[in-house]
Amino acid sequence: MKGIIQIVAKMRQNPKGIKFSELVKVCEHYFGQTRQNGTSHRIYQTPWHGDPRVNIQNSNGKACQVKQVLKAIDRLDA
Repeated sequence: MKGIIQIVAKMRQNPKGIKFSELVKVCEHYFGQTRQNGTSHRIYQTPWHGDPRVNIQNSNGKACQVKQVLKAIDRLDA
């Protein structure tokens, strides 16, 4: 858990400096296993209605959609 908290803090400080593997760890902690795997995209289910997913993308080892994940985490914690 401590590692997850550190990664989330790092995400808030520098969203563009996050590795894809770090973002996957955070998403699996908060949202469980991915619905889609094996491509450059990973899709995670969220517990609310409307747009019930978080979609992250691997861009040469760097993570895309970090701000989307942070917004979803904030919504879970609210």
